Order: sequence, then structure tokens, then C-alpha cells
Amino acid sequence: MIDLRSDTVTLPCKEMLNHMIKAPLGDDVFGEDPTVNKLQAYAASLFGKEAALYCSSGTQTNQIAINLHVNPGGEVICHKDSHVFKYEGGGIAKNSGASTRTVNGDRGRITVEEIEKWINPENDIHYPLSQLVSIEDSANRGGGAVYDFNEILRIRAFCNKMNLPLHLDGARVFNALTENQIDYKEYGKQFDSISICLSKGLGAPVGSLLLGDKDFIHQARRVRKVFGGGMRQAGIIAAGGLFALKNNVNRLTIDHQHAKQLEKALNTSSVIKYVMPVETNIVVFELNDHKRTKEYIISLEKQGILALTFGKGMIRMVTHLDIDQSAIQKTCECIQSIL
Repeated sequence: MIDLRSDTVTLPCKEMLNHMIKAPLGDDVFGEDPTVNKLQAYAASLFGKEAALYCSSGTQTNQIAINLHVNPGGEVICHKDSHVFKYEGGGIAKNSGASTRTVNGDRGRITVEEIEKWINPENDIHYPLSQLVSIEDSANRGGGAVYDFNEILRIRAFCNKMNLPLHLDGARVFNALTENQIDYKEYGKQFDSISICLSKGLGAPVGSLLLGDKDFIHQARRVRKVFGGGMRQAGIIAAGGLFALKNNVNRLTIDHQHAKQLEKALNTSSVIKYVMPVETNIVVFELNDHKRTKEYIISLEKQGILALTFGKGMIRMVTHLDIDQSAIQKTCECIQSIL
């Protein structure tokens, strides 16, 4: 089966599994797992941060960061289609007692102008206090759209002016940085906190990291514990993440090339109304007839291809390291055969 539903479906390769089996272990709640410590130090150094915290998922790292940045009753400014708002189970409200100000923006990306429009006045007690700006790069709902780094610089400058922290949901940040070629450390210093995921395009079986300064990560360890996220001999899974960071980043260009091939095939199909411009590894398209969405998904599945419904008339395909050129070729042929 050619599984294009998500890049989360990747399986660890034999070499990664070998590293996991041989990983030295300790108790990470005590801070004594050498493999976890090595992973955290390596990830932090990549982005020029002082420290990092290994967690079970990107939702957990995002929610820990938000909990630290925002007081109960405060407000998070983010895109209306952002993962922290749309796909984390209402966690901002449930975990942190905070509200969200969702704003518009091109394909999941927000601008300084949109942020500025929704900053609440501090001296008006009717409004929640604006306490955090969160952006997502690349943007899942935007079809893997990548931020212009100059816009990130503008957002950073505005946040400095307003004394607001800036958080990055970097679930697919390595896809973004592979595409725009921005220096990791230069990119990293624009954010107060960064969440990076190891289990999507990088192919690790589990795990995300929260990056920040030492004091922030010290506090994050407490919140992780409160959220039930403390893990004991976690090095056995952290080893997969360390292998992924060291070996699977440079190959992301292949996934991007494969996604562009799918984009080209979809643009020649008579049943497709629109394909979002492909920048990274996510392909989102809209059918002419929205009523045929389920039928289209079934047609793909009958030919051994899995895709994901992504809203009314919308379908998503995501390329990843378990999808090779022959799978892409078969998928392109299948796309062109569906009338």
C-alpha cells in the first residue's frame, strides 16, 4: 500500500532500530538518561538554543510552551488554521485557561499587519491580555507553505516592540529550512521557544523537542511532569530521534521533488479544480465536485493508494521517506486515470 495520508506513518529503518536497541539508558525523570541528554543537547545546538526537552509529541511541546508563556485568562494570537488551535483538542483552553485570537493569513501564514490588528489594549479590562504570538512553519493547512524569512524578522521585531514572546510550531520546520536554506541558528534566534517534531518527515517512531533558554526548559520539565509526560528509560526512543536528526534531514529534498511530481499530475486531471502551490512535502487539492470526495478516496484506495480527506472537497497527500519514485509514478498514473 502506498500510504500518502501523512508523513507520520513512516517506519524506522533497520539502522535506526539498531541504534535504538543499543542505546545506553537511564532514568530521564531524574535527568539521567544519557541518550535523551545527548539528543536534547544536539537539538538545542542546531538552533543555537541553550537547552531542549524531549517529549512524546508535538502537541505536548506546543502545549507546554503555551502554558509557560500565557497566564490563565490571557490570549494567544495564531492563524485560524494553525495546529495549536485546530488540532490539539482545545488544549490552550483546557490546559492553560487561555483564549485564542485566530487571524487570517495566506495559506496558514500570518503577517505583522494581521497581528497588530488584534493586539488588545492593556488598559481595557473587557479584553483578555495578548500574551503570545504562535506561528507554524511550514503550515500544514496551507499545503506545506513556507514563511518568507523577512516576514519572520518583521514579526520578531513587532513582538519585541510589544514585549510579546514568539513561539514556533516547527512540526515540519526542517522541510521549511530545506526549502528556504536559512541558517538554523539565525532562524532559531527569532523565537523564544521552538517545537520540533522527529516523527514526521524525519522518520523517528515517536517524539518531539521543545527548545528554549535554560530557565524556560527548567520550567518546562515541571509542566511536562504535570501533563503526565515524564518518561523513564526514554533513550530507547530518543535514539531513533537522534539518528533521524543526523541522517534524515538532507534527504527531505527528495520528498519535495516527489510532491511536485504529484502536483504536476493533479494539475492535468480534469476532475481537479485547484491544487495549492507545492513548496515542501504536502499536496492539497480540491475536486470540481465536492460530493465525489469519498468516491475519489475510494478510487485511490482500490489502486493501493491512501490519501486523506482535508475538508469539504479537499484531499491531502504527504510524501515521506517510505515513498519512493516508483510509488510516485504509480500514484501519478492513478490520478490521471480517475475521471
